[in-house]
Amino acid sequence: MRRRRGCLTCNERFTTYESAELLLPRLVKQDDRRETFGEEKLRAGMIRALEKRPVSVEQLEDAIHRIKLQLRATGEREIASRIVGEEVMAELKQLDEIAYIHFASVYRHFKDLNEFQEEIEKLETEDRQG
Repeated sequence: MRRRRGCLTCNERFTTYESAELLLPRLVKQDDRRETFGEEKLRAGMIRALEKRPVSVEQLEDAIHRIKLQLRATGEREIASRIVGEEVMAELKQLDEIAYIHFASVYRHFKDLNEFQEEIEKLETEDRQG
C-alpha cells in the first residue's frame, strides 16, 4: 500500500510503502520440536528429488509457491511437519512421478522393494483412473 505523508516538523511530503507480512506457520516436528519454516530447506529437498529430471526451475518455484500458499491458507500458527511433507509429495507427483517416488522413499522410509512396488502400483492405478 502506498501512502503520501507529511512531516510535522518541516512540512515536507513523502511517500511510504507498506505491505502485509504474511507469516508461515511454525513446524512441529515428530519429536515435538518447533522450528521456523525454511523455504531453502524445502527447495533443497525438492531439488534433490528432482535431480536429473526434466523439470524447469519455473515449475519448481511455482510448486514451492503453491505449498507456501497452502500452509498460509490453514490459518494456523503451528502445523505438523508431516503436512508439509504431504504437500511436497502432492506437488512432486504432479511434476514428475520419478521424483515423487524418490522423495517418498526417503520421506516414508521405504525399507524394501515391496514398499517401492506398492507405491508404484498406487501411481499406476491413479493414472488409469484419472
